[in-house]
This record gives sequence, structure tokens and C-alpha cells, in this order.
Amino acid sequence: MKTSLDHLPAGKRKELAFVVQVLREGFAEATSRRTMPRFRNAKLLKIILFGSYARGDWVEDPKGRYFSDYDILVVVNHEDLTDLEEFWAKPDARFLEELASGETLRTQPSFVVHSLDDVNEQLRLGRYFFTDILRDGITLFEEDGFEFSQPQTLSPRDAYAQTKAYSDEWLRSGGSFCRLAKFARSDGSPKEAAFLLHQAAEKFYHGLILTLTLYSSKTHRLNLLRDRAEELDSRLIGIWPRTSKFERQGFDLIRRAYVEARYSDHYEISEEHLGWLETRVGELQMAVEAVALERVETLRKAAA
Repeated sequence: MKTSLDHLPAGKRKELAFVVQVLREGFAEATSRRTMPRFRNAKLLKIILFGSYARGDWVEDPKGRYFSDYDILVVVNHEDLTDLEEFWAKPDARFLEELASGETLRTQPSFVVHSLDDVNEQLRLGRYFFTDILRDGITLFEEDGFEFSQPQTLSPRDAYAQTKAYSDEWLRSGGSFCRLAKFARSDGSPKEAAFLLHQAAEKFYHGLILTLTLYSSKTHRLNLLRDRAEELDSRLIGIWPRTSKFERQGFDLIRRAYVEARYSDHYEISEEHLGWLETRVGELQMAVEAVALERVETLRKAAA
């Protein structure tokens, strides 16, 4: 894999060095007091930059308020070490703090964590997300002696079958949540409607990402899913406008709804914002269906 960051400005290279430092220190702290045998030999094996900053086509658009993230793959030596809450919550919180201050970090790091065995299995299965990382990614840190498997090529027939299955299932599920959200709104249950709209958006994003890459990280965080989907296909950009306070508040309300709309007595959402969210999720549904069906049709022709 590549190791050079020479295509990035000096400020970006400095930020990425800080990201690596925070991830390594956070992991070391999270594992330092573990006594169970599977944790005593815990190792952080690789930190890899992938996506737009690795390829060199990142976007920074202050006017449209769209900025590419640093996409990071973290590889560890045991599946248990991939638990985000248990082992990676502090680095995640540190990144948010540094972004808020703007002194050390001005670009959002979005990281996923996998075991080496899992990555190698995905490579053997020919999953695009991981084969693309091997092709385009840049190694920021690695321990010697832990190699990736040779990636395999997915047959056109298998690629079509897997992609169509993901598209059919996740888009169908997203549509069901949209209909349930409309009923909850008409029934005078705004918090339930907000939660169901979150679920619809989450399903659409996961469905699109799976359709395009055959992999989507296990997350409920809409901001991460939105950013990943927008990077994969620019037609998704603009579905969530970010130019006004009302629009930014609206996305924040749906982002928070997964937890707060169910469990917090303080979560409130106006009818105006709920209507706006319903419209935006409807736009998301149409865009996702168009992109997904285009991808499925391309693979169907290739498999014929």
C-alpha cells in the first residue's frame, strides 16, 4: 500500500499525524488495565487513510457548507477490540472537542474499526469497500508482520445477486419506516415520528452504501452515514441543506432522534421541523432509489 501524503497540504498532514496520535493513545489507555487473556495481547495493527483525502479529490466548500471527512480504517488483532463504546469512545470524544475548538483539528475524522481476520475475509469475498482501500488507501501507521490477504474478484453474477438483495431489502425497509412516520405524525406523536424518520433515513443510507460497496459500518449516526453516502455519489449532496439555522437545526433533530426521541423528556420537535424532515427524507428516498437502481441495472447487464 501507499505511504506518501505528499499530495496533501502541510496542514492536512499535520492534522492526520494528530489523528494517528489520538487513536494510538486512546487505544493504549483503553487496553492498559485489561486482564482477560484476549485483551492482554491487544494490538493496534494498522491505521489507513482512504476515501477522498487518499485519492486527492476531497472537497472543501464553505459556501455550501460541505467538507470531506478524513476516512480512516483502524485494524486490530481481535474482534472484541472493535467495540466502539468500550475501546474507542475517548478518541471519538477527543476529536469532537478538537473540532469544536478548531485549534488542532478542522477536518472531521470518521473511523471504522475491524479485526485483521475480518478485513482479510472481506478481501477474500471481493467486497469493494475493502478492495478499494487496498487499491487507493495510504498507510499512516502499521505494525510489521501483519499482512492483508490478496483480494479476490467477485464474479459479475455474484456481484449482481448480492447488490440486488441489499438494494431490495434496505430500500423496502426504509419505505416502511417512512409510512410509519407519516402515521405517527398524523396521530399526534411527533417524537415517535422523528424516531421513525431517523430509521427511514438510516435504512436508505445503509442500503445505498451496501449497494455501491457491499459494506456499511455498523452505526446509527446519520452524520457519518450522510457523509459516506455523499462521498460515494455526489447526487446525494444537497438533500440536507446546511445554509440556514433552521436547516441545520432540522438535521440535528433527526440525528439526535435515534436516542433522545425515545428516552429523553427534553426532546422536542415542532410541526414545522417535522414536516421539513418528512420532505427531506422523501427526497433522500427518491435519490437513493435512483442511484441504487442504476447500480443494480449496470451489474445485471454485466452478469447477463
